[in-house]
Amino acid sequence: MSLTVREAQPEDEAAWDAFVHSCPQTTFFHRFAWQRVLRRGFGHTAYFLIAESDAGIEGILPLAAVRSVLTGNRLCSLPFCVYGGIAANSDQAAQALRDRAMALAEAQKVDALELRCREPSGSDWPTKELYYTFRKSLEADNAANLKAIPNRQRAMLRKALGEGLYSEEDATGVDRLYRVYAESVRNLGTPVFSRRYLQILREEFAGDCRVLMIRQAADGAPKGKPDDAMLLDPPNRSGEAGEDVAAVMSFYFKGEVLPYYGGSITRARDIRGCNHFLYWELMRESASEGLTGFDFGRSKADTGPFAFKKNMGFTPEPLPYEYHLVSAESPPDLNPNSPRYRLLVNTWQKLPLWLANLMGPPLARHLG
Repeated sequence: MSLTVREAQPEDEAAWDAFVHSCPQTTFFHRFAWQRVLRRGFGHTAYFLIAESDAGIEGILPLAAVRSVLTGNRLCSLPFCVYGGIAANSDQAAQALRDRAMALAEAQKVDALELRCREPSGSDWPTKELYYTFRKSLEADNAANLKAIPNRQRAMLRKALGEGLYSEEDATGVDRLYRVYAESVRNLGTPVFSRRYLQILREEFAGDCRVLMIRQAADGAPKGKPDDAMLLDPPNRSGEAGEDVAAVMSFYFKGEVLPYYGGSITRARDIRGCNHFLYWELMRESASEGLTGFDFGRSKADTGPFAFKKNMGFTPEPLPYEYHLVSAESPPDLNPNSPRYRLLVNTWQKLPLWLANLMGPPLARHLG
């Protein structure tokens, strides 16, 4: 098969996305719109590569450059995304894309080329298993989905109902999400993205990007003792007076829901089962809509989020991110728990929220 590799142009979007939807190796983060998201949201230069034959597209590789004094200079597939890497119909197309990416990385004189693979590629590149992903199937019967959650976590869900929590979708924008999310990431010691970035995601992915809010009703818990039946069919309290206490922006792709940017306010630490309830409600609603998969995203081993997802009944799977080293001697250290970043994290957690929201976006664009 005769192959050529070139950079994708705007007019390639329809063919690119058709390949994304047909190729079993692709993820939501291979979609063409990420090129615009990275440019509009962060000013990063993207290089979306296409391997093609006379028959059409045989493989793709989305790349973007991140140049940072904090994390080094990288060519990455794909920054701000948990997955990426080469998706191809043949080994020949995959190798052609890999060769072109290496040549591009060396021409750009970056420290390293990073491919965020979900599965091992079989190459001899160094890998760094810093992150684990958590994915599982959703049953059509929500009673089965609830039963798959361990007993202790189901008890937390019932307690959440007793705290007067309920969910509602916010189709109006990102302001409510941002207020919750910004406070959550400040508490974690992480610079927050700009509100504009979240709005760009909603614009670029339209119906495949939704926001779920968790509120605490002003008048407390619903009548009746919270039980599993109420978790399966909660009372409709949308529109009641209350406070937003948690939120998540999720992506939807190939029958799977991917909760992505989420969190809860400081006060939610004293609300029993708040985060449990957030993700159960997303799971329950997704299964009711006919979705068949739940992707809980990535977490680092030996962290609170890792333990939370595992305790919710998910099995961790390592993410074998691969690196082609150009000027670097080893894969970049991007672990916020490392001594290099620990002081920054501890300092950030102490910032007033208004100051963290002001200083965060210029820093966050370098952390992809």
